[in-house]
Amino acid sequence: MANDLSEGIEMTAERRRTGRRSAAERRSATAPAEEIGQERRQTPRRKVERRRQIDPTTCERDYSDSEIEFMRAMDEYKRRSGRQFPTWSEVLEVMFSLGYRKVAEPTELKAEEPRK
Repeated sequence: MANDLSEGIEMTAERRRTGRRSAAERRSATAPAEEIGQERRQTPRRKVERRRQIDPTTCERDYSDSEIEFMRAMDEYKRRSGRQFPTWSEVLEVMFSLGYRKVAEPTELKAEEPRK
């Protein structure tokens, strides 16, 4: 009997309250042909120079000249290669391009004090 009642009944559930494009059209259909595709801006667009921080957690630190040279070389490599996170092999490649070579025996690394 339950099958007899459900036959021929079709149910749909509409979850949207309003249509996606319920807002009024802002463009007028009667716009002159020469205005189509042109900007309304009266002043020319200014190119804003974005300030790129090398490392935002240490931006108040005074870097040595060699540190700045290395950071700039890494930034240039990342821009040219399109890689945000280079591999250690690529970091070594950048260091070699700056002229760094292994000429002395390895030494122990000193741990720095945490910055406050």
